[in-house]
Amino acid sequence: MSLSRREGIDIRPTLLRVLTDLYVQSAVHTREEEQQFVELTSRLIDEVDDATRAAVRARLSIYPHTPEAIARRLALRSAAEQRAPQAATISTETPSTATQPARPATEAEQRVAALPMQPDDAAQINDMFFAAAPRERALILHNLAEAPLRPAVRIPAPRAKRAIETLHMAAYAQDAENFTAELGDALILATAMAERVVSDPGGEPLACALKALGMSSAVFEQVLMFLDPERGTSVDWVYRLSRLYDRLDERTALIMIAAWRGATVASARAKYRSMLHDDERHRARAGTTHGARPAAQPGTVPSRVGSNR
Repeated sequence: MSLSRREGIDIRPTLLRVLTDLYVQSAVHTREEEQQFVELTSRLIDEVDDATRAAVRARLSIYPHTPEAIARRLALRSAAEQRAPQAATISTETPSTATQPARPATEAEQRVAALPMQPDDAAQINDMFFAAAPRERALILHNLAEAPLRPAVRIPAPRAKRAIETLHMAAYAQDAENFTAELGDALILATAMAERVVSDPGGEPLACALKALGMSSAVFEQVLMFLDPERGTSVDWVYRLSRLYDRLDERTALIMIAAWRGATVASARAKYRSMLHDDERHRARAGTTHGARPAAQPGTVPSRVGSNR
């Protein structure tokens, strides 16, 4: 509202980003909420700059419940295609050009794809992924393959090979502590994030982490069976993750690594932002108090510093 009162400020890009952020924060929407989002967003999509449109497209491309009308406007897959059976949602085959509008990437989208993921965007992708059910996680990973997001840099081959050997041995020994420490060190993840990836009951984060290292499918299955014997005895759990792992591509896994790193940065910023803000304000007040002399009142003579009576 304060921006709208300033002359020459276009609030439409900010408004579209805020509407999108609010919409994707919830996994379930009423029909009225969806209609309102479609109506408001449809008016703004064609009125904002390419960079804003590309950022919104990236955000909605990983959201499993994007309205069909908006998906068509942004050249995304429709909700009907996103509700396909799980086995088909993680397929790496390129969709037919007949079922998807052929539109070359704009210059802004190319710039967005070449830029690192912003911490706030990474935090939202991270929260959305960990809060999702297994089926929705598969949809998110499938959509990430087409999202204009920059993946993390590939782990050097010698370091990845050494990490795979260490992780394999730790899993065989059921040493979750050393397994987590080695995974976090190899992927440059914070300790808390590495623990969350390894201990997640669904197993999809672990699949992404090990795919980013280039672990073979056979070794990945052994890790699933030995690292946590309680979960490893579930044939359905191991088979589901093995099938996902075979269809998961390296780029998608590296995008998740970038999201986890960025989410850690965003969390650290949020933790210290208010404290730093207050410190800055207190410093400003202190400087004003000690640096300025009180104004002389009318009718009085200013006293001289250090004068003798």
